[in-house]
Amino acid sequence: MGFFSGQLANVVEWEEFRDDMIFWKWSNREIKKGSKLIIRPGQDAIFLNSGRIEGIFKDDGEYDIESQIIPFLSTLKGFKFGFNSGMRAEVLFINTKEFQVKWGTKNAINIPSPQLPGGLPIRANGMFNFKVNDYMALIDKIAGVKESYLVDDVKQRILSIIDQLLMKWITKEGKDMFNLSANAFDIGNGIKTDLDMQICDLGLTITNFTIMSFNYPENIQNMINKTAEQSMIGDVNRYQQISMVDGIASGKVQGGGIASDMTGMMMGMTMANQMMQNINTNMQQFNQPNNNMQASYAGNNSPSNKPNFCPNCGQKTSEANFCPNCGQKLV
Repeated sequence: MGFFSGQLANVVEWEEFRDDMIFWKWSNREIKKGSKLIIRPGQDAIFLNSGRIEGIFKDDGEYDIESQIIPFLSTLKGFKFGFNSGMRAEVLFINTKEFQVKWGTKNAINIPSPQLPGGLPIRANGMFNFKVNDYMALIDKIAGVKESYLVDDVKQRILSIIDQLLMKWITKEGKDMFNLSANAFDIGNGIKTDLDMQICDLGLTITNFTIMSFNYPENIQNMINKTAEQSMIGDVNRYQQISMVDGIASGKVQGGGIASDMTGMMMGMTMANQMMQNINTNMQQFNQPNNNMQASYAGNNSPSNKPNFCPNCGQKTSEANFCPNCGQKLV
């Protein structure tokens, strides 16, 4: 609350400055000797004369017009009379704090997508922060024609262009249209830059812009969830099996009762068969090296074939290593 208090016919007059006001103008009123200026924390008071800044008070507190403010207003009309006859001036109370505002898209935005000919309809929401950074621009563009300017006025201006900026920066920075949250930071920074350009001429600046979430239509969100589940499992057959098991556990199998039991039995048999096949395959792979080693060992250690007749003299031989007639080596 920032205001003037002035004694006039034993009545104390004051005006409040609300927290949702960016500025509020105390205009064309008579300042009497003995009046006081009261400024709360987070406020600046600017004295204007014919649209020109005559003095700025930035420290909160209570100021006496005659003893504390007059030195700052040496060029104002009426100063030389010491306010004895009263004077008219304008005082602009400006809220210097940083405002935080929630935003959200009014309607779904159709983002161009190769997978969807009609575009991908999404909604988004988040928060943005802004504050006053240029008194002269604020006075020139707004305070000259308005008695007050509210946070909601800025919000409506932002909302009028947020859809276009979302489409622009999602198209530019959205690497995956079905997972825009992964690029929310880059998209938000791009929008912040554009918004700052839009309101800088008003003496305001965007200090932060955050996208909290992107929301897809329910059917598309379900597809995204299923795709994520499938990629986590990595195998279509296992995905189907788990889906059936989940359906049985939740009682959502069609038919109920006997149908559910039969489905469960079939599911169990199928899973058991597949497990046995996997075990047999693994065992075969495990035993294959051992079989190869055994075959190699047997080949290297089997007795050599011996001839039935001596190749030198033709004598019939037995299991001996040498011919009993001529002594020829038979091995």
